[in-house]
Amino acid sequence: MTGIYVHIPFCASRCIYCGFYSTVGREAQQERYIEAVKREMAKRRTYLSEADRKGPFTIYIGGGTPSVVKPHLLVGLTEAIKQEFSLEDKDIAEFTMECNPDDIAVRAGGGLQSRNVPDLVRAMNDMGVNRVSMGVQTFSDERLRFLRRRHTAEQIPMAMDILRNGGIGNISIDLMFGFHDETLGEWQEDLQRALALNPEHISAYSLMYEEGTPLYRMQKEGKVMENDEETCRQMYEMLIDTLTEAGYEHYEISNFAKPHRRSIHNSNYWNDSHYIGLGAAAHSYNGNSREWNVSSLQQYTDNESGGITREAIDAVTHYNDMVTTALRTKEGLRLDCLEETYLDYILKSARRDIGNGNLAVDNHCLHLTRQGLFISDDVMSNLIWVE
Repeated sequence: MTGIYVHIPFCASRCIYCGFYSTVGREAQQERYIEAVKREMAKRRTYLSEADRKGPFTIYIGGGTPSVVKPHLLVGLTEAIKQEFSLEDKDIAEFTMECNPDDIAVRAGGGLQSRNVPDLVRAMNDMGVNRVSMGVQTFSDERLRFLRRRHTAEQIPMAMDILRNGGIGNISIDLMFGFHDETLGEWQEDLQRALALNPEHISAYSLMYEEGTPLYRMQKEGKVMENDEETCRQMYEMLIDTLTEAGYEHYEISNFAKPHRRSIHNSNYWNDSHYIGLGAAAHSYNGNSREWNVSSLQQYTDNESGGITREAIDAVTHYNDMVTTALRTKEGLRLDCLEETYLDYILKSARRDIGNGNLAVDNHCLHLTRQGLFISDDVMSNLIWVE
């Protein structure tokens, strides 16, 4: 499976926790940016091997906030992708676009019972989008304001209803837990309200205080405090129990899916598949190298080459990459895919965590146990090859 990722850096406002590259107040530059992506696409399509270009493909338009872009520009972008990679609908296994609830609900107009289908959803149908990833984060209006999210809790079910009526039958929602004053009861309420929407997929993440973000600065200034580690652990346990009991498969550390509704595109990253990233700050990987574009809207649109940085993938890098991606999944890392040197190394390095119950080996796969999930970063670091 080959992935095509397009990064849309535009946002109407910036959330305080976000560490991804994005920019606000640049609506006038949308068309110029999309044209730059098309130029990059034409020049870099051969980054993927001939075998990769035979597909099948996944397409993912993320950001940023793709749903703030004018619908006709998104349609034109998709037409260019299909033309450049000679894609027909049958060649695309999954086509995901990220959206904000208010971009769907507000464009629809009307009250909360509105059945209107906005231009954005019509455009997604024209594009062939068959999966939407929607940033819900929380059902608390107070916390949404804290995060500087633009939507309200009441817009979330309205947006879901509009997407369903618009023909989008595969919807993923993002949730966050671990707010500085959040209780277990409040997190349980968020989970129950999420389940009431019956999404096909749920991604849930602990609130991170990433360096360089407004939230990080607020923490350093003493304006907010991280929730304690034990409460966050209990919230994660509650997440797993609640969603698995509701019939969702816990197939990756932060991801849960109904049967046959795993994210195919994101699974590409965890399963060592190849992908090309287009747009400012986008990353690409073809097995031999990793490339990433400059994290600047101005430099990206001005630079015909996109300002690409390249890193060669040697055997050690590839091994370490597999440790930090495959081990995130339910299946884990296939040991029979490793050369003897790395197989011996990982089995030796894993002994302590296997003995402690953080790792296990089943069907020739090394995987995290439930106990190991909460300390996954520490467990993975024990397996990294250090020269």
